[in-house]
Amino acid sequence: MRLSTIILAGASALMIKATAFAGQVQPAIIDVDLTTNFAGGDMVTTRYSRFDNTFIGCGIRKFDDGAGGATAFGFCQAEDRDGENAFCNTANAALLDAISSSADYGYITFSWNPDTGECIRIGFSNQSFYLPKGLMSNE
Repeated sequence: MRLSTIILAGASALMIKATAFAGQVQPAIIDVDLTTNFAGGDMVTTRYSRFDNTFIGCGIRKFDDGAGGATAFGFCQAEDRDGENAFCNTANAALLDAISSSADYGYITFSWNPDTGECIRIGFSNQSFYLPKGLMSNE
């Protein structure tokens, strides 16, 4: 009887430990650094921040060029809790591809040329620990 109690307690402890590591969350609060021309943060943490002014995101706009083709430009924008905000735009095909690789939940970084406002680096990190809790019925 005592052995079965010890085994049951040990198994329970292992399950609790496994559960603690499952579903890691890594919040990344928005930071806009106007000295280094860098902005970064994850969309979920920003969306559910207690600071109403914070946001981060990137997008692409395409327009008919009137000659049967399309012109595209992309942009990224962010504002942190201190009210520092950033915006950059690009027509660079590689950076437009980077924006297209974004997912609904993820970490975004971008940098810009302060003289022209053009994006010079755009990055996305789409990883499980940036997903919000509660998406699955077992969470």
